Amino acid sequence: MERAKHFSMIRSFQAADWLTLANACSGVGAIFAVMRYLQETDTRFLLLACALIPVALVFDVLDGRVARSRQQTSLLGRELDSLADVISFGVAPAGIAYAAGMQGGWDGLVLMYFVACGVSRLARYNVTAAALSEGSDKVKYFEGTPIPTSIVLVLVIAIAAFQGAVGDRLWLSVVQLGPWQFHPLVVLFAISGSLMISRTLHIPKL
Repeated sequence: MERAKHFSMIRSFQAADWLTLANACSGVGAIFAVMRYLQETDTRFLLLACALIPVALVFDVLDGRVARSRQQTSLLGRELDSLADVISFGVAPAGIAYAAGMQGGWDGLVLMYFVACGVSRLARYNVTAAALSEGSDKVKYFEGTPIPTSIVLVLVIAIAAFQGAVGDRLWLSVVQLGPWQFHPLVVLFAISGSLMISRTLHIPKL
C-alpha cells in the first residue's frame, strides 16, 4: 500500500516539477563537489561546484516557464521550487564560500545569516504570493531580491578560484576580531542576505 502511494505521488508530478527536482539535484551536486574539494584541494572541484549553480538557475527559470505555458501551476510545485532554491541558491553558495576560505568563526555566523535570510525570503514569498499576484497566475514583483541572485556571489568566488585566490590567498585577506577570524569578503553574503529580506525593495518579476 505504501509503495502504491509512493508511485502515485511520482505520477502526480508535472513536467515543471521534474525540472525543479533537476534544480535541486544541481545544488546537491555542487555541495558534493565542495566536499570533494575539501578532501583533495583540487580547484577543479571548487570550480565545478560554482558551475553547477548556473545550471540550477537554468532549471529554475525553465520550470516556471513550463508551468505557466502548460497552466500547471500548483501549491506542490511552489513548495518544491522553494525547497530546491534553498539548496541551490542558499546552502550550496554558503558551502562554496566556506570551501573557498571563509572559515572563520565570524564567517560562519554570516554564512548562517545568509542562509536564514534565504529561507525566510522564500517562506515570505510563499505566504504572500496570492496577494502579490493580484488574482493572476503570476506574481507582479518580488519583495526583496530573489534568492537566485546569489549566483553573483558564486561568480565572484569562481573568479577568485580561477585566479588561485582561495584559502590563505582569499581576496581582502583576513582579520582577527576577538576570538575569531573574519574574512571581509564574506560581507557580500551579509549584504545579499539583507537585501533578500528587505520589505521596501520591490523588484518587478519578468
